[in-house]
Amino acid sequence: MSDAAQPTAAEVRAAAEAVKTALDRHLAAVERRSGEEDPAVYDAFNELAAAAEAYDELLYDRYDEVTPFEIPGEDTLPPYTGPEEPSALSVLIRRDYAVAEPQRLMAQARRVEAADEDAPGAGASGTVHGALGLLFGEFEPDEIASRHKEFGLEEGDSTLWVTAADESAEPGEWLEAPFEEVDPERVVCRFDVSAVFDEEFDDGDEEEEEEEDEGEGEGEGEGEDGEADLPDLDEDLDRDLDEDGEPARLEADR
Repeated sequence: MSDAAQPTAAEVRAAAEAVKTALDRHLAAVERRSGEEDPAVYDAFNELAAAAEAYDELLYDRYDEVTPFEIPGEDTLPPYTGPEEPSALSVLIRRDYAVAEPQRLMAQARRVEAADEDAPGAGASGTVHGALGLLFGEFEPDEIASRHKEFGLEEGDSTLWVTAADESAEPGEWLEAPFEEVDPERVVCRFDVSAVFDEEFDDGDEEEEEEEDEGEGEGEGEGEDGEADLPDLDEDLDRDLDEDGEPARLEADR
C-alpha cells in the first residue's frame, strides 16, 4: 500500500475506540441475555467482530502490526429454506491439487498421448498444463482423486455441496458461469475434507501413540502378528519407472 493510501493515526485511534465500544456492548448483551439464541448477543458479536477486523486492517496498514485476536467465522450453513421435496438437485465439487511431481505427471500424459490416436497434437504432454488437459480428458475426476499420486499430484482441500432446486435447469443454461449464484439456504448437505481437520486431532493422538509404542516390542519391519509389513505401493510405482523416468505402461482402460 502506498503512503498516500495509508490510514492516519487518528483513523487507527478511532477504530480502536470503536472496538472498545463494541466490546462494552457485547458484554452488556451477554449479561442481559434471555437464552442461548438471544438475537441481541448475536448482533453484538457481529458488531464486535466487524469492529475488530476493521481495527486490525488499519493497524496493519499504518504500523505493520496485527492484533492477537482471531474472530471465528461461520462454521455452519444457514437454515435450509429450499423445497421440502426437491424435484432437481445440483452437485458442486471442488478439489484442489498441488503438482508435486511434474515429470511423473508429464510421463503419464505421454503414455495417454501415445495410446490415443485422437489425442491433441504431438507435444501436448511436454508441458504441465498440456499434460493436465490430457489426463483430465482421459480419466474421470473421481479416478484421478483416487490415484492422484500416480499422476504426480498432491491432494489439497476439497468440498462437495448438494443443492436443491425446484426444477432442472435448461440445457446449457448455466455453463458460462456454473458456480455463480449458489444459494447457501438451498444446500441440502455438504462434505469438506481438509488437513486442518486432521491437525485438530494430532495433538491428542500423539500421546496415545507414544503409550502404544512403549507397550509394543515387535522387531523392525514386523507387524503385531510378527509378519513382515507389506511393501509401500509408492515403491512399486517407482520401480516401474524406466531409465528416462517414465512409468511403465499404465493400465487405464476407459
